[in-house]
Amino acid sequence: MEALLVSTGLVAIAEIGDKTQLLAILLASRFRKPVPILLGILAATLANHGLAGLVGQLAGDWLSGPWMRWILGLAFLAFAAWALVPDRLEDDEAPPVLKAHSVFLTTAVAFFVVEMGDKTQVATVALGARFDNLLLVVLGTTLGMMLANAPAVLLGEVAARKLPLNLVRLVAAAAFAATGVWVLLAG
Repeated sequence: MEALLVSTGLVAIAEIGDKTQLLAILLASRFRKPVPILLGILAATLANHGLAGLVGQLAGDWLSGPWMRWILGLAFLAFAAWALVPDRLEDDEAPPVLKAHSVFLTTAVAFFVVEMGDKTQVATVALGARFDNLLLVVLGTTLGMMLANAPAVLLGEVAARKLPLNLVRLVAAAAFAATGVWVLLAG
């Protein structure tokens, strides 16, 4: 249960203001169909974070030992610093406009690609290495992603303009730093 709660909390906070959340707002304003957009985000996140969590779990099994705790702890401290850097959606990362394809498919593909190498995906790798229960890690990171992106899709640009993103980045950085310290001291 700890894996689920930690994974959900970290990703939900880290996702606010992230480029994938900006993508969710862009998709919502372009297509104005929240249900297929949310289902596309869900499908993409399950696939992406499932693979990331599996990589983390395999790395955690392969690299077991007391020094793995140092790698993970320092990784979470690096995520804390990374969370302080504002994200923006690059022009070349905007979703393709595919008239023949569904909103669901466009969302799923765009989200999967934009999430590659993103801090929430890298955090999922680290969480997969930290916790023994891959299913709870993936469910937690996916739930965190949905908690952050569902309001963005449903409320769109209004929510994005009202959120104090600097404060959210500080809270995300504090959460990652606390997790890093916790991992380093839990030995």
